[in-house]
Amino acid sequence: MNESKIKKLVIVGGGTAGWMTAALMIKLLGKAIDITLVESDKIATVGVGEATIPPILHFNRALGLDEREFLRETKGTIKLGIQFENWWKPGESYMHAFGTIGKNFPLCDFHHYWRRSCLGGSKSSLWDFSLNYQAAINNKFAPLAQIKGTSLPGLAYAYHFDAGLYAQFLRRYSEGRGVRRIEGTVRDVRLDVDSGFVESLLLESGERIAGDLFVDCTGMAALLIGKSLGVGFEEWSQWLPCDRAMAVPSAATTPVVPYTRSTAHEAGWQWRIPLQHRTGNGMVFSSRHWSDDQARDALMRNLDGEPLAEPRIIPFRTGRRREQWRKNVVSIGLSSSFLEPLESTSIHLIQTAVTRLAKLFPHRGIHVEEVAEFNRQSQVEIERVRDFIILHYKANERRDSDFWRACETMDIPDSLREKMALFARTGKLFRDYDDLFSEAAWQQVLIGQGLMPEDYHPIADNLSKRQLKELMESLKTLVDGTVKGLPDHEQFLQSLEAR
Repeated sequence: MNESKIKKLVIVGGGTAGWMTAALMIKLLGKAIDITLVESDKIATVGVGEATIPPILHFNRALGLDEREFLRETKGTIKLGIQFENWWKPGESYMHAFGTIGKNFPLCDFHHYWRRSCLGGSKSSLWDFSLNYQAAINNKFAPLAQIKGTSLPGLAYAYHFDAGLYAQFLRRYSEGRGVRRIEGTVRDVRLDVDSGFVESLLLESGERIAGDLFVDCTGMAALLIGKSLGVGFEEWSQWLPCDRAMAVPSAATTPVVPYTRSTAHEAGWQWRIPLQHRTGNGMVFSSRHWSDDQARDALMRNLDGEPLAEPRIIPFRTGRRREQWRKNVVSIGLSSSFLEPLESTSIHLIQTAVTRLAKLFPHRGIHVEEVAEFNRQSQVEIERVRDFIILHYKANERRDSDFWRACETMDIPDSLREKMALFARTGKLFRDYDDLFSEAAWQQVLIGQGLMPEDYHPIADNLSKRQLKELMESLKTLVDGTVKGLPDHEQFLQSLEAR
């Protein structure tokens, strides 16, 4: 094993994955290592990852980005949650809203109190007590850390943005701090005959790029981790049946809503992501149940603005690379794994992988212990996200097509089956260690997909009927009053132009 210092980091591939990697590495390690990024303008990126989840704020803040500038440069909008339409049953909808719901008590989440009130005759919805949901459906937003006069948290939010513009924004950031960008296409990857480590890249121009550690951001091509080092791919099509996507931008419409829409169709689902300058749309579907023409017809029929291009097909395999780090190659982005963008996790998984690499960055040589820990954490994370996405398909009562009937009856991982069974019977829910999604997120999707718990935690009986009624009424009044005082989302976007 080479015990010399790791001094040269080479990132292969640009796009969101490459430039997020470059930006964080130069911010944290810029004085200790040299960073080179190789990309080709001839190679298109997937570029449909336009919706994020709240941890993106931590990444941008770690880089020291100004939020207003970032939103202006990326044509960004605010995202308070994801509206799921027709997933449980046709005509039914619910939102996975970010943030908390109601008020949690020690060892007993709010939904237990809410469920007790429902069993006692209340007709309230769980989402009556979600500040994020009520703000979203009323097209309201302003940064709000805490509800005024209380200890309750305010709005949790993420962004919609143009992923291509975000990559360009981070490229300027990275190059301005010393990242060297080389335009070129990799012709050959040279491996050390003894160690099997990647030694250098040979570009079409004849230039040779040597490095100590390489990051594979080549997308589904997986040029280094897959083709050069031969790391296999574990496929999850038995649980996630969609294998194709079709993307098309359309003209922006008003109002610009602060949430993503996901609408279930006969053999897949459609996304709608509002940006300042356009709307991102796409259809994720199963090629076993729909042809490209059928998917295209459904997508184009359901646009709410004029299409700005021809739909673009993106075939994919759902699953993960069996190792995210092998020898001196770390895979980040689509070279590492692919999960359909149902819960907007693509950019987040880039973020966590880059952060994980920063924490485990090798110093004097690459050691098996660091590699093993990186791979262990990566596997746990992606499998937790996988289970959360499977839940949306499994817990459905559509039964209107072969696709949805197959999803309802399919076998699922034990980890998910046990979680669903415990919640359905008792209302109890436990967030797994390293699970990306909060208890509130799981609660909303479980209940939204029709798994109404039969029971609630006995701690909720500590309140009298009167106290319970007063709690529900006061929380709803607090949420409604707070939302009423917020400005429109579009007012917030217009304020970004003020210098």
